[in-house]
Amino acid sequence: MTALTASRGGMGTEEVPMAYPLGAVERAMKVQEVVLRTLQAADIPGRSPRSIRRLAWNVSGPRSCGQVHGMASIMAEQMEDLAGTAVRVTPERDQADEWAVVLAAGNIPHRLRPRLDGWALIVSTRDAEAAREALDAYERENIADTVDVDADAVAPVPGAAVVGVAIGLLLIGFFAVTGTRAGRSIWFERGGADAERIVAGEWWRTVTALTLHADAPHVIGNAGASAVLVGAVSHQLGPGVGLCVLLLAGAGGNALTAAAHGTHHDSVGASTAMFGAIGILGATRVVSRGRRRAARTSWMVVAASLALLALLGTSPGSDLLAHLFGLLLGGVLGLAATPAMRRPLRPLVQWALAVAALAVVVGAWLCALS
Repeated sequence: MTALTASRGGMGTEEVPMAYPLGAVERAMKVQEVVLRTLQAADIPGRSPRSIRRLAWNVSGPRSCGQVHGMASIMAEQMEDLAGTAVRVTPERDQADEWAVVLAAGNIPHRLRPRLDGWALIVSTRDAEAAREALDAYERENIADTVDVDADAVAPVPGAAVVGVAIGLLLIGFFAVTGTRAGRSIWFERGGADAERIVAGEWWRTVTALTLHADAPHVIGNAGASAVLVGAVSHQLGPGVGLCVLLLAGAGGNALTAAAHGTHHDSVGASTAMFGAIGILGATRVVSRGRRRAARTSWMVVAASLALLALLGTSPGSDLLAHLFGLLLGGVLGLAATPAMRRPLRPLVQWALAVAALAVVVGAWLCALS
């Protein structure tokens, strides 16, 4: 491997191998298509159309790591007698290597020189403008790709990660108050999702039923699911938007189930909202991947959601129809909530919405007990 001799403040020389780590080479090969587009589109001063086509051809063909290193050796020899111009400086060697691979892909001779302020990427004076244009275009495209890929998460709201755990603890604490369904307490009489009464106008039952559980295993299972799923939705959409959408999915699922059964059906449990969370997460994943990924990812997410429904929502005694409606409503509401992912609300607004969601639950119970 060719080594370059770089002077440093008159204190002798240091051999700096022009060797790109595999990580930098692999990252550059992944964005070869980006560099190709930008080289073809850019109006680079000092480069004729024929020269631009040659650069684009150099980028478009896949290269092995050995070929990239070989190109670096040839370019190093071309640069040995040139003072050159520093087009980029960074304290991180990995970043300097990545820039160097971009120039290697564009067939622009260059070298790395260690300086007191970091690693300098040096090119000949006549290639300086071309190198800057190629690096600027690469960084613009790379930033755009990163924004698109990461657009599926809003800015983290402090405390959002513990929302799922808090909801789970509230479910367990409320179960300690209501007791089991077999006890036939007033809580189950007034708050269960009785289909006939919901259809008759007692809307609050669609909400209150989400807070009731038949027995200890039932509440513990939903509390554990809340810690994972509600926490994930809160991280994805924020605690306020997340809890509001979950409440709508759970209550809406109960309402649709009551309408489908009409009479002789009574259910309790937060699992409808938990399957709503699965639908929300699946929908937001489809939307975030749809811009940059192949279309097949969409049906893969849908298939995974249905598989979870089959695995977790069809056990003996479970309300399959409510789980299905919760999942479907969660998917629809997740699609509707995507603006919250692109334009995150302020933390204060998020927490205000979270309090409002809890207030709706309290209000539903006040209606039930009045």
